Amino acid sequence: MKFGLRYCNTGRYTDPKQAIALLQAAEEAGFESAWTVEHIVVPEGYQSAYPYSPTGKMPGREWEFALPDALTWMAFVAAATTRIKLATGVIILPEHNPVLCAKQVATLDHLSGGRVILGVGVGWLKEEFDALGVPFEPRGRMTDEYIAAMRELWSSDKPTFSGEFVRFEKAHMRPKPAQGTVPIVIGGHTKAAARRAGRLGDGFFPARGTTPELLELVRQTARECGRDPGAIEITVSCPEDLAEIPALERMGIRRVTVPVMANAGLTKRIAGPEDVLAWREVIERYA
Repeated sequence: MKFGLRYCNTGRYTDPKQAIALLQAAEEAGFESAWTVEHIVVPEGYQSAYPYSPTGKMPGREWEFALPDALTWMAFVAAATTRIKLATGVIILPEHNPVLCAKQVATLDHLSGGRVILGVGVGWLKEEFDALGVPFEPRGRMTDEYIAAMRELWSSDKPTFSGEFVRFEKAHMRPKPAQGTVPIVIGGHTKAAARRAGRLGDGFFPARGTTPELLELVRQTARECGRDPGAIEITVSCPEDLAEIPALERMGIRRVTVPVMANAGLTKRIAGPEDVLAWREVIERYA
C-alpha cells in the first residue's frame, strides 16, 4: 500500500515555510505522494450543489480561504524535495487550456525528475466556469478530449490533434515529461467518473470513498475498451480505522491518502508537520 497526503495546498500549508516543512517531513516518514486540490475562483452566493455535503455547500465561508494554484504550489515544494511525488487531486481540467496545461505539467515533471501525477475532474461549480468564460454543459466531452490532446503533446515528436474543442498541427512542445508521459488519474465518485477512468485513466481517485460496484465498473469498462483493468491504480481516502487497510488491499486499492488537517476520527492525526513523522511506523507496517 502506498500512502499519500491530502490536500496539501490548504490551511496552514499556504504558508511557504509550513509547506516545505510538511513535504520534507513526509519524505522522511516515507509518504509516497502529496496531493493538492483546486478551485480557481469560488463566486459568493453560488447555487450549484456541492456534491460532497448534504447541504450542497462547501464548509465555512469558502471564498475567504486561501487556496494557492495547485501546479504553482507543487512547483514551489518540488524545489525543496527529491523523492515525493506531486499530485493534483484534482484540477478541474475543462477550466484549463489543454495546450498550456500540458506545457505546464510537462515542465514541472521534467524539472522534478518525473514526480508529477495529474489528477483531473470535470467540476461541479457552474458559477466558476461562468467566471472563466468556459461552457459548463460539455465539460465531460471537453475532459475526454483534453486528456487525449495532452497525451499527444507529451508523447509525439510532431503533435497533431483535431477534435471538437482542440486543434493543432505539428505543434512542437519541449520539454517532454521525464518518463515520456504523465500518469492521469480520474477523480470523482460517480458512475461517469468510473467509466472515464476505465476508458482513459491511469488511475481512479474517488476521494470521498468508493464501493465495490464503482471499482467493478472501472474494471468492466477497461475490459470493454481492451485495456488491462489491473493497470488502473486505485486511490482512496485513508480509513479512520487503520486496521481496515488490508481489506482495501484485497479490493485492489493501491494508495490511501491521509488528510493534513486534524481529523479526530483517524488513529494517528496530522495537525502539523510534526505529526507526519508519527506515520513512519504505519507506513512501514503496510507498505
